[in-house]
Amino acid sequence: MARNEDPTQGANYEILFVGRSNVGKSTLIREITGKKVKVGKRPGVTLKPTHIRFSDLLITDMPGFGFMSGVNEYKQDTVKNQIVRYIEDNPDRINLAVMIIDGSVFVELVERWEARNEIPVDLELYAFLQEMGIDTVIAVNKTDKMKEKNMDSSIDGIVEKLGMLPPWKQWLDRFAPISAKKGNIRPLKSLIRQRLHSAKRDDLLKYF
Repeated sequence: MARNEDPTQGANYEILFVGRSNVGKSTLIREITGKKVKVGKRPGVTLKPTHIRFSDLLITDMPGFGFMSGVNEYKQDTVKNQIVRYIEDNPDRINLAVMIIDGSVFVELVERWEARNEIPVDLELYAFLQEMGIDTVIAVNKTDKMKEKNMDSSIDGIVEKLGMLPPWKQWLDRFAPISAKKGNIRPLKSLIRQRLHSAKRDDLLKYF
């Protein structure tokens, strides 16, 4: 691909990676694709989507959203609006969204927002993806920071906050407990591969 060529041109299958800042999104994409994605020196610096292209497969890393230390509220809102606009502009091309959350603090963060009578950005974005009819997988990252004996009940709490009924294991087609930092991403790879197979795109399995 030429240096100045638009990587989105001719893409027929797009996987979108979204998540708040500091959830390990860039580490996860590197683990999945073997390619580094450009990241800013501090959270909130990257405002535009970053793309990785394989054949007609487009992997898109959206800017991290939510509260970012040292980033003003206007810029935070700009990031959120750009994510919404990108999804609204490309619903037919986006086959799958992978929403990455920090499983070790997700429920606590959501409850903090709820205590202020505010809708957490994560829940807002998840609801928006559903509204747009985009198949969405939740990558519950940083499981290495979660106590193993409490893992199931912790993920059950996440499922409830996202508006679904526990136990989480009835949603194995939507939830993937992972640790990108430790290289334990097999559950997510498996779900992506299932989607590709269902879409009759076995030719793309080699990239996962």
